[in-house]
Amino acid sequence: MKAATAPSSPAAGTQPGSQASYHKAGAGTRAKHTRPGPWARLRESRWWPWLTRGLGAAFFVLVAGLIVYQARSVDWSEVWKSVKNLPPAALWVGAGLALASHATYASFELIGKHVTGHKLTRPVTLGIAFMSYAFTLNLGSVIGGVGVRYRLYNHRRIDPGVIGQVVGTSILTNWVGYLLLAGVLPWLWVPPPVFGWSASASQWRVAGALLALVPVAYVALCAWRCGQALSLRGHRFALPRWPLALWQVAVSCANWMLMGAALWTVLQSQVAYPAALATVMLGAVAGLVLRVPAGLGVMESVGVAMLAGDSLSKTDVLAALLAYRAVYYFVPLLLASLGLAATEMLVGSTKK
Repeated sequence: MKAATAPSSPAAGTQPGSQASYHKAGAGTRAKHTRPGPWARLRESRWWPWLTRGLGAAFFVLVAGLIVYQARSVDWSEVWKSVKNLPPAALWVGAGLALASHATYASFELIGKHVTGHKLTRPVTLGIAFMSYAFTLNLGSVIGGVGVRYRLYNHRRIDPGVIGQVVGTSILTNWVGYLLLAGVLPWLWVPPPVFGWSASASQWRVAGALLALVPVAYVALCAWRCGQALSLRGHRFALPRWPLALWQVAVSCANWMLMGAALWTVLQSQVAYPAALATVMLGAVAGLVLRVPAGLGVMESVGVAMLAGDSLSKTDVLAALLAYRAVYYFVPLLLASLGLAATEMLVGSTKK
């Protein structure tokens, strides 16, 4: 057998373990496995785009119809009277819980700081997260999650790749807790029929259990990888160690529960807390699918459909939801706008 000889002066970038040799090895590995897996074959099928678009369109029609139906049957003058009659104590407590939720969400950015190792201080990182979250809630992810966040990090010369990892970590943290709570809620409260459609408690619990498997699988994956990055199709995804993954799930659950508590407080505890939490969670997904800025009309329609009944009128529910929107969406947006303006002025003065 003829022995392989290594070149005496290897070219730059072709050392073992370098980025170039990694890509070459990956290309050779992919060449040997040209047959796509079942999931890839499913996504490449002709009917797959039509299925995904059809499901999205069906959900859009359902929620849009719900908004129109609810808006046409509301006496808005009575709603405004109910808003003015809300007790100030409930509004102040709700505002405090909303502020705690925003602070909790901002702490997601510290997890991204730990994973990426960027050198910004914790107060600066939290400030960026607070401002970008408020803009994301009210103006959408393109302006808040991408535009504001990237601009604020770019002012401090953080690499775009690092910024992307921080954003991805925050998004992941947000939804792992959501999915776990979605698995717990059906054991505490079952939604009422909407538009004549309903499901049994067992069906809700089975669906919730399937959703809850995702965060469980994520923590298990982090424990298995022991902090090593995951490589998929040539892309590397940083994974934390399992204690930090558990913290991601816990702090995300805490944030969603604070959101539910803020709405429950403004509703003056006239509904079960799990019902208020479910309203916030379902409204968030509906607003995300419809891509309506700040979910205007979506949260209100979902809340009326799920909460209005014998003990609480439609007018009272709408009044509470509008007050919740003010303390959770609009007040933080005002504070974030002032903070962003101050930051831009400071950056502008340092460049002169």
